[in-house]
Amino acid sequence: MSLIDLSKQVALGVDIGGTNTKFGIVNHRGEVLDKGNLRTDAYDKVEDFIDALYEDAYPLMEKHGSEKHFDGIGVGAPNANYYKGTIELAPNLPWKGVIPFAELMTAKFNLPCTVTNDANAAALGEMLFGAARGMKDFIMITLGTGVGSGIIANGNLIYGHDGFAGELGHTIVKPGGRKHWSTGSEGSLEAYASATGITITAKKMRAEFPESMLNQYPEDEINSKTVYECAMKEDPIALEVFRYTGQKLGEALANFVMFSSPQAILLFGGVIKAGDFILKPAKLHMERNLLPIFRNKVKLVFSELNEADAAILGASALVWEK
Repeated sequence: MSLIDLSKQVALGVDIGGTNTKFGIVNHRGEVLDKGNLRTDAYDKVEDFIDALYEDAYPLMEKHGSEKHFDGIGVGAPNANYYKGTIELAPNLPWKGVIPFAELMTAKFNLPCTVTNDANAAALGEMLFGAARGMKDFIMITLGTGVGSGIIANGNLIYGHDGFAGELGHTIVKPGGRKHWSTGSEGSLEAYASATGITITAKKMRAEFPESMLNQYPEDEINSKTVYECAMKEDPIALEVFRYTGQKLGEALANFVMFSSPQAILLFGGVIKAGDFILKPAKLHMERNLLPIFRNKVKLVFSELNEADAAILGASALVWEK
């Protein structure tokens, strides 16, 4: 029996977003050998999208496939169902209804295809290639335009009975609180701890404090980036925006810790560029709201994955998770 050279085993990782899709050729070491992208929203029919993806990706696959073996395709996408291989009722994708995405990909590429939602893919990527290497129990929280999550317990990703487990961003952190712009729920974590939530908080607070540096910006330029710029200049209102955001995040994290007792909570996404402005209050309020038996046991750390490649790495990790 010949030995398998793992360095020659590769996967195609595909991350589908509402506007853009990124894809790349990834090896077992977590190295992105080649990558590309295309517009998601340019294709009204999913079949046309897959045809375009094939045209763009296949030359890269041929380039790296002469001496290497493709184990499969991993896809991270909104509302993706791992069990069924479907994308279901995704509000930010142009293809409506239930899409048999894995089946369509396999038919086109002649390779096995696995799908899951983007936050679950990020958790798997972190476990194989990032800060969670060697961990069997951790929670991945993605803080971007929204708040996503992936839960690893006993070394396995938690999918639930229907494939949609782990929507921690939509748990309620303030009953009767801020109304979510999309779901209509009141007081969800996403409404406070996402980049969108930070923008809402900043606009509210700056209106109450005319002396804040935030009032130097036009309404349409207020976002998490401008809040960070003002916080770096020690504007007290910008600092309070991040402190309040960190508090809401930390209170939610305490609940998550008492639910699954993870070794660590990993934070990923554009919002974490705020660094200690968010991390310190999040850690403080997480510990403050934990039962004593859970305190000072759970690390709160930032992702080690390169942000530009993380989505591709996470998707490719689906191929090797078993």
